[in-house]
Amino acid sequence: MPGTQREVEFRFLAQPTDVNFGGKVHGGMAMKWLDQAGYACAVGWSGAYCVTASVSGIQFLAPILIGDLVTVRARLIHTGTSSMHLSVDVLARDLRSGEQRLATSCVMVFVALDKPDGGKPTPVPPWKPVEERDLKLQEYALKLMEMSRAMEPLVLATREA
Repeated sequence: MPGTQREVEFRFLAQPTDVNFGGKVHGGMAMKWLDQAGYACAVGWSGAYCVTASVSGIQFLAPILIGDLVTVRARLIHTGTSSMHLSVDVLARDLRSGEQRLATSCVMVFVALDKPDGGKPTPVPPWKPVEERDLKLQEYALKLMEMSRAMEPLVLATREA
């Protein structure tokens, strides 16, 4: 039911096929996980097919190693007319020691479409933050949106050059 599921969590073990020659998970693999969890959260909230519109503030903070228990959390933090801003984190836990660390973090924007192939943006249920943490996360999303809009002319200018 649209407008009821605002958080998604995936859990799995980091596998040998996920790592680079240094024995750590590829940044691209972590980005794939972020996108998958973000997509599931956006579809769960909107009840519509969704596409990734942007990824902002991505940070690779700590390595993920083979055998770590990986948790990917996506949480809705702001809605527009057809867009949803999500806070998405990747956590890694060493199962032997129990030590957990934040490995990767970002804010993603998804847009709901009325159909999967060539669809047009479609409205999503509005969400209003109530808890203090959610208010702060929404404020962060709005600041990122403002910075992105301010950068658009610069990006266009470099493409035209």
